[in-house]
Amino acid sequence: MIIHDCPQLTPQWWQARRGIPTSSSFHRILTAKTMQLSKSADDYICELLAEKYAPWDEDNEILTKPMLHGLECEPESRAWYALMTDEDVKQIGFCTTDCGRFGASPDSAVGDEGGLELKCPMPKTHLSYLLGNKLPDDYKAQVHGQLVVTGWKWVDFVSYARGLPPFKIRVEPDEYTEALRSALEQFWLRYQQLEKMIVDMVEGSHLEIEAKLTPG
Repeated sequence: MIIHDCPQLTPQWWQARRGIPTSSSFHRILTAKTMQLSKSADDYICELLAEKYAPWDEDNEILTKPMLHGLECEPESRAWYALMTDEDVKQIGFCTTDCGRFGASPDSAVGDEGGLELKCPMPKTHLSYLLGNKLPDDYKAQVHGQLVVTGWKWVDFVSYARGLPPFKIRVEPDEYTEALRSALEQFWLRYQQLEKMIVDMVEGSHLEIEAKLTPG
């Protein structure tokens, strides 16, 4: 794992993750029902390639209301976790696999072997997590994706809402993790294929312009 030391949601963080498939979008790669590469993978690849090759304007990165709410509550939820577990909790920036192909932004590293993913949803949603007593399906690909990217032995998922009991569950690698890992490799092959097509188009366009601008 490679850690890029830049606080999350800063311009440096946005720049570091440009064009890189990240765990928060891995649900767009692995189909939950078939556990195979998703048919929407090409759409995600086009989005990533647009990030990579088109001019970047940091003003295009928009913080939604739920994101702002999470930013407000996250320090409080992290403090609760550190107090209750007595673990060494350290905030980190953007992480990539050693090869740099895939990335993740865990909310914290916990000791040397684990990580922490914090969610601060609206109370209604938080209560559904408490009653469900399992890793919410909406975050399954994200959390298992962090295991793939970081190589950690586990990730603690925590949902926190003020005035309600927090919810914590430990997620360890399993058959879903391996299915995701396999889908990511398929995705990467397709990513390279489409990127080559884009690069060839860009280079061809430049050559055509140069030919028209060159006298004689």
